[in-house]
Amino acid sequence: MAKRISAGTVILLCGVGAFAQDTSKKKTIDITSTFKPVLREAAKINFNAAPPVADTTRPKLSYNIPSHNLFFTYQPAELKPVALQADSMTAWQYSNYIKVGIGNVHQPFLKAGFSFGDSKNTFFNVFADHYTSKGDLPFQKNSLTRVGATATYKTLNNHEWNGGIGFSSDEYFLYGFKPETLQYSKQQLKQRFQTIEGKLHFRNIIPTEFGLSYNPSVRVSVFSDNHTAKASEANTVVNLPLEKTFGETVGFKLGLTADLTNYRLDRSGKKSSVSNNYYLISPAVLFKTPNLYFQAGLTPSWEMKNYHMLPNFMADVNTNDQRFTLQFGWIGYYNKGSYQRFASINPWLAQPTDSLLKNTRVTEVYGGFKGSLGNHFSYSAKAGIQQHRNIPLFVNDPDDGKTFEIIYEPQLNQFQVHGEVEYARGEQFSAKAALNWNQFSKLEQEKKAWGILPIEFTAGLRWQVLKDLWIRSDLWAWDGAQYKKNNTNYKGGAAFDLNAGAEFRITKNFNLWLQMNNIFNNKYERWNQYQV
Repeated sequence: MAKRISAGTVILLCGVGAFAQDTSKKKTIDITSTFKPVLREAAKINFNAAPPVADTTRPKLSYNIPSHNLFFTYQPAELKPVALQADSMTAWQYSNYIKVGIGNVHQPFLKAGFSFGDSKNTFFNVFADHYTSKGDLPFQKNSLTRVGATATYKTLNNHEWNGGIGFSSDEYFLYGFKPETLQYSKQQLKQRFQTIEGKLHFRNIIPTEFGLSYNPSVRVSVFSDNHTAKASEANTVVNLPLEKTFGETVGFKLGLTADLTNYRLDRSGKKSSVSNNYYLISPAVLFKTPNLYFQAGLTPSWEMKNYHMLPNFMADVNTNDQRFTLQFGWIGYYNKGSYQRFASINPWLAQPTDSLLKNTRVTEVYGGFKGSLGNHFSYSAKAGIQQHRNIPLFVNDPDDGKTFEIIYEPQLNQFQVHGEVEYARGEQFSAKAALNWNQFSKLEQEKKAWGILPIEFTAGLRWQVLKDLWIRSDLWAWDGAQYKKNNTNYKGGAAFDLNAGAEFRITKNFNLWLQMNNIFNNKYERWNQYQV
């Protein structure tokens, strides 16, 4: 047993001595190769998917929107466009046109118009019309001729010039003499009025940076007749309006007007002339909101060296949707007393003397309303009281009554009711009617308002039945006016005049038209002793 243990010890000691290291040796690193890392080549995925087939089926979508009860403190305005107003004067929608016709009364009829320019900044128009009409009565004949040109030019700095020049010649025959057995020559009864007129306007299209808008204008005309004692008249109207805005609510207007008339009469070399002028200064304050338009001002005026202060107050009160408006006003103005204006009212008047040219001063108080129902129906009505100072009245001359003399009523009060209704559907259909009802009172000198119609009714229809077919109709009706001859007054008869016409397009540039006047062939007189 002791021998086995000794042998084991010797073996263990020999093993420990074999694991001992030599610390005297120098430490070194031997590199036998270089390491180069390389990524493995990746395999690529190829996408070759086909596009999906288009789904042509219409999906049925259902919505479930819960209702909400909303309450607002304001009522929003409803937007309803107003129907386009049909222009009854331009049935032929071309820039250049010639319209000719002939009939049993109009022999012949001619109307033409031509337009030039670039339709953007320059516009130029030339127009002319002429007709001669002849009735069944002796010397019942008249002719009207008009030619003219107008031009518009817009500058690069937002200004616009408008100008025009024209000539007119109106020829009548004084066929209304009584008794009819009187003998007159054609030359003795001829009455011709000729007018040469020019006008010029200038305005800024966009208000200036200071809120100023201006539109000065001037109009000049020379009017003459054909009588042996030749009369001529020069009329000039200069108007200088200016408007200044302070924000969107308040504004100020100032207008200067000069209306000048010089009437000259040449009796066999003995010449005389008279001037009839008036001047206006029109300041006014404006107040504008979505529901109110208010204008307040006073107009100082000087007429034939007489000073008058004229009122200038107007107010429009609108609803929130702008479809109903109340109107009120107290205004003053002048109606010009000139040979040219009187001839346009009554072409059978006698040549006025120097003292028969007076202006009429009018003061008017009125109230009314206007509005629309739906998209196509509109209406308006107004009632007012007018006070006329020096209003001209026309009475037959005491000899044979073929001419009308002018007499002036110093004061006349006129109560007038005016109403209009219209139904329009663009340019395809339009029907309109208007009524004037007058009552006269407080005359100082004359018994009646000679020659002024107490009731007047007009109506018109324009209808595009088919694409190339238009029809139209017009109606004039009135109650007879009061007349005076040889200090005797009586009432004229009522009138009813219905006209109808049609126009049909044959080709692109050619139309046929038909016009029938006084279809029922009624006999009536607008002016005493002058049967139509």
